[in-house]
Amino acid sequence: MSHQSQTNSPNPSGIVSFDAAAATLRAARLRVMVFDVDGVLTDGGLRYGPVGEVIKTFDSLDGHGLKLLGEAGIVTAIITGRQSDIVAKRAADLRVAHVYQGVHDKRTAFEDLCAKVGVTADVCGHIGDDWPDLPVLTRVGFAACPANAHIEVKTRCHWIASTRGGEGAARELCDFILRAQGRYDALLAEAIA
Repeated sequence: MSHQSQTNSPNPSGIVSFDAAAATLRAARLRVMVFDVDGVLTDGGLRYGPVGEVIKTFDSLDGHGLKLLGEAGIVTAIITGRQSDIVAKRAADLRVAHVYQGVHDKRTAFEDLCAKVGVTADVCGHIGDDWPDLPVLTRVGFAACPANAHIEVKTRCHWIASTRGGEGAARELCDFILRAQGRYDALLAEAIA
């Protein structure tokens, strides 16, 4: 079942808001969470090394959030437009089993993921920051973005982080999902024990 997300309108100051109660209900149903890389798990900057290799910086708090989702039984996946050994390494470190790189049509990759995992779009979430993410964001049951996402993405999301991509947005999202599913406190208690 595909789902078209509602469009959120910017207020007069240009800030887009979302309905937190509705977002919580959507997050409570999630079984799969899909992450974009550039602009979500990284700050979106592309730094080139001396021989032309791309260098990406990931936030360790974001990474732990993805691990916590896995511990809570939520399948994590990455769908990204770029191809990078760095992303493959990071995904392996975080135990992300489903990684789609070099994707030009994110919708097709998302449909493949749903078929592999055996779920429908309404129990999936996606966090993205720019137009290439829109084909997935407008189909999932829970669409999210970092604070610095493009306005066309923000107006189509159910949840917007207060932090920027690569600077805690993914962790903020993971914590929100874990709280919505009633798993946050138990996982925190395990960490403290």
